[in-house]
Amino acid sequence: MHGFIPPKRYFPYLTWTEIQAMSDKENTVIIQPIGAIEQHGPHLPIAVDAAIGVGVLGKALSQLEETVPTYALPPLYYGKSNEHWHFPGTITLSAQTLLTTIKEVAQSIYRSGFRKFVLMNSHGGQPQIMEIAARDLHQESGDFLVFPFFIGRVPNIANELLSQKELEMGIHAGDAETSIMLALLPEQVKMERAVCEYPPELPPESLLSVEGQLPFAWTTKDLSRSGVIGDATTATREKGDRLLASLAEGLVRVIRDVYQFKMPELK
Repeated sequence: MHGFIPPKRYFPYLTWTEIQAMSDKENTVIIQPIGAIEQHGPHLPIAVDAAIGVGVLGKALSQLEETVPTYALPPLYYGKSNEHWHFPGTITLSAQTLLTTIKEVAQSIYRSGFRKFVLMNSHGGQPQIMEIAARDLHQESGDFLVFPFFIGRVPNIANELLSQKELEMGIHAGDAETSIMLALLPEQVKMERAVCEYPPELPPESLLSVEGQLPFAWTTKDLSRSGVIGDATTATREKGDRLLASLAEGLVRVIRDVYQFKMPELK
């Protein structure tokens, strides 16, 4: 059941008596991986977001020192993926369903005595839901510290390995995701089907962008025929190994920060 997660860090393998007897529960870090099942072009499986999220988390937890008590919950494989639902195979929850699910899982963790809860999201279409859930949960219980993280934002070396265009526009099934999948699940990657497809360019004077400070709403079919937004043809296993290692190292640092975190006190 644990997949990429080290068995000793997999929360469902614990008994209720072991959980009851835990010391320092208020600082023990509980991590909820949240991915998606959605199209990733003709060359990648629909499990990409979930696979990358759990793969990075598993590698990080295997490197994390024993003195930092941390456990991973089973991944939430389904997410809010309606931007991709014109492509077969995409499975999506509504924003409200995902929000409710996250909050009810978190409330169960709180009832068990834990006070540090990480939402480890790996799908670019739902960071806002993590942020809403985290704020609501902390507002409901002031001693509940909830961290709405996105896996791509932990420290990593993507800027050393990807082209500038890919860093800006390769937002789905491009070089980075394909390379990491070559490192994690190479038998599930069909490189002979990989394509390069970037969205149509906006007028040079436009202040708007697909993502960023001034975005516009879009669905994938507005930007891509293949489902790819980026250049998958440049992906390599070597880049994937390096990206995976850097993401895992960055996540280890983040988990240590969460373990040591205390809400700043007003003076």
